Amino acid sequence: MARQFTPKVVTANALLEGDVVYLTADDRWTRAHTEAELIEDEAHAQIRLLEANQPGTVVGVYLADARRGPDGPEPVHFREVFRATGPSNYRHGKQAATDTAEV
Repeated sequence: MARQFTPKVVTANALLEGDVVYLTADDRWTRAHTEAELIEDEAHAQIRLLEANQPGTVVGVYLADARRGPDGPEPVHFREVFRATGPSNYRHGKQAATDTAEV
């Protein structure tokens, strides 16, 4: 029996900044995982992956497992949770934008 397809998002790294980015349904790259297009069809996922390869804009394009969440797609695997929240060495970028408590 064939394995059921796990929903995906297209992700990559922005070429100039190195930030983690996600492909939206309207073909934009966003840094917010919740704005990514959640792809629930395997054939469509492969097409979106091919369309996402944009030399000069992004590098390392791939499909990452995700699930439907209340605010949009949510990462499933630890690696993708880590990539979605940003670097862990100090608060900057995505972490600084969501930081509400002073340390």
